Amino acid sequence: MSTEEPEQTSTWGGAGGEQAIAVVGMACRFPGADSVDTLWQLMRDGVDATGDTPVERYDAKAMYSPHPEPGKVISLRSGYVDGIAGFDAEFFGMSENEARSLDPQQRLLLMTTWEAFEDAGQVPSALAGSRTGVYVGSMHLDYWDLVAKRGVQAIGPSSVYNYRSVLSGRLSYTFDLRGPSITLDTACSSSLVAVHLASQSLRLGETNMSVVAGVNLKLTPDEDVLLSQVRMLAPDGRCKFGDASANGFAPSDGVGVVVLKRLADALVDGDRVHAVVLGSAVTNDGASSGSLLAPSVEGHVQMLRWAYENAGVAPGEVDFVEAHGTGTPMIDPIEFAGLGEVLGEGRDQSRPVLVGSVKSNLGHTEGAAGVAALIKTAMCLRHRQVVPSLHHHMPNPKVPWSELPVRVPTELRPVEPVGRLAIAGISGQGISSVNCHIVVGEADPTWRRANNAHVTRPLPFAVSARTPTALEDLLRRYITYLSPCGQGRQESLLDVCFSAATSREHHTHRLVFEAATADELVDKMRRYLGGETDVEAATVVAAVYRAGGSPDWADVFEGEGRCVSLPHYPWQTNDYWLDGVAVTS
Repeated sequence: MSTEEPEQTSTWGGAGGEQAIAVVGMACRFPGADSVDTLWQLMRDGVDATGDTPVERYDAKAMYSPHPEPGKVISLRSGYVDGIAGFDAEFFGMSENEARSLDPQQRLLLMTTWEAFEDAGQVPSALAGSRTGVYVGSMHLDYWDLVAKRGVQAIGPSSVYNYRSVLSGRLSYTFDLRGPSITLDTACSSSLVAVHLASQSLRLGETNMSVVAGVNLKLTPDEDVLLSQVRMLAPDGRCKFGDASANGFAPSDGVGVVVLKRLADALVDGDRVHAVVLGSAVTNDGASSGSLLAPSVEGHVQMLRWAYENAGVAPGEVDFVEAHGTGTPMIDPIEFAGLGEVLGEGRDQSRPVLVGSVKSNLGHTEGAAGVAALIKTAMCLRHRQVVPSLHHHMPNPKVPWSELPVRVPTELRPVEPVGRLAIAGISGQGISSVNCHIVVGEADPTWRRANNAHVTRPLPFAVSARTPTALEDLLRRYITYLSPCGQGRQESLLDVCFSAATSREHHTHRLVFEAATADELVDKMRRYLGGETDVEAATVVAAVYRAGGSPDWADVFEGEGRCVSLPHYPWQTNDYWLDGVAVTS
C-alpha cells in the first residue's frame, strides 16, 4: 500500500460517488485460461475454449444420441478446466486423506482466492479476524454425487465438510474472516447476486472488504442428460448468443474470485482499482411471463430500470453490456428487447450499445457465470476495448435489429471516447427467474498516478515460499516477469521491490537480493539458481528478514513505492481424487 494518500475524487458523483464499490482483486480458472491475463488474451483473440468432454468426466460417446432420449446426451462438447484434481494440500495444512475427500470446488476456491488476495495487494494473514465477508455462488455438488452413487455406506464423517454452505465457510475458516459467510444458489445468476449482496454489505458498513466467488465443476452426466431432455443443451457445445442458429448452451467449468472494497477506502489505501460497481438490482419476473421458469420482457425492463436508478446513471450513457447471453431461442430475443427499450432511451442513435457474451468463449459456467462476466467487463474497461462475441454469423430474425439500438460485436472494438469514463452493464438470469444487473464504471486513470520517484540506490527484493522447491519456482517466475519482454519491465524496480515486501505473505523459506536495476536483479536470481549463494544481500535488514523477522518496510523504502501486479505463488500440486475413481482432467 502506498504511504501517500491520493487526492479524493468525485468522478462518478451522485449516488455512485458515495456508494461506489471498487474491484481491487481478481483471479480465475476458466476453460483455456488459468489467470485473468490469459483470459483477456483468449477473449481478445476470439478463442473458443470449449472442447470434447473428457472420458474421465463421463463417456459422452457411449451416451450420445442426436435426439433427446432417456439417459442420453445430445452433445459431445462443453467447456472444461484442466487439472481440477491438482491441489497444494501442504500449503493449506491438509493431509492427503483430507484433500482427497474434499470437494475440488473448495480446493480450487482456496487457491484462486489466495491469488485474488495477491492481485489485490492484501496479505492474507493481515486479514485474520477482520470484518471481511465471503459470498460464493454455486449450483452443483457433483463430488458429493460421486460419493453418494457408491451407496449410503460410502458416506462417512468427512462428507459433512462437503455441504454446500461450506464452500463459503471453508474460505472464512482458512483465512479467519469474521464477516458474513454465505453460499447462495439463484442458479445461473448466483455469483452476480453475490456481487450485489457483498456491495450492499460494504455500503452498510457491515463489512470492510468482501471476497465474492463463483464456482462450477461438472463431474457427472446428470445435468447434460436433463438439459438434453428439455432441449436446452447446445448440440454443438457452443453458446451462439444472438445468432439465428442459437439452440442452447454448453454448461462449463469455472472458478472466479473478486475482492471488493468501498471505493473511498481503496483510494485512501492506495489500492489498484480494476473497475467500480456503481449500483445494481436483483429482481424476479414474478408472474409476468405466465410460466414459472420463463423470463419476460417486462421483468427484464424492470430489472434494468431499477439497476440504473440505483446507480444514478442514465441508461442511454451505457457503452456496452455483458449480457446473460446463453444463446437460447427463448431468452435471447427477450434480453435484446429489454436492453433496447431501456438503454435506447436518450441514446445517440449513432452509438448503439454493444452487447456480447463471454459464454461464447467459455461456455456457460453457471454458478461462476456472474463473476466471469464481471472479470471480463473489468478487463474491457481497463483496456477500453470490447472483445468479440463469437458464433454470431446470422443475426437472430426474432430480434428487430433495425428498431433496437443494440449490436453484437464480432471483432475487437474500441470504447469510443465521449468525454467521460466508460460505463458498462452486466446481466444475469436464473432459471427460477431471479435476475440481476450490475452497473460498472471504468476506474479513473488518475487514481493510479505514476511513481516518479527516481531511485538509484540498491533496493532490497524479498521473496519467500513455503518450500525450497516453491521458492525456486517463484524465482523463475520473477526472472520471466523482470526480463526485457516481461510484464515487470513496465513497472519501476522501486514499485516491484516495495510490492514484494509489503503486499505478499512472507513464508518460512526466505531470500533477499539487492539491486539497482531489473537486469542486475535478474542476474542475481539466475546466479542463485545456479548455485551461487554469495549473491544474497548481506545487510542487517536482509539478516532480520531471513531469520523470520519483520523489518519496517516503510522505513526501508523511505516512504516511497506503490503496489503493482506481481507473479502469483507457484502452487506445488498433487492430484487428489476419490479412491478407485480415475483422476479427472
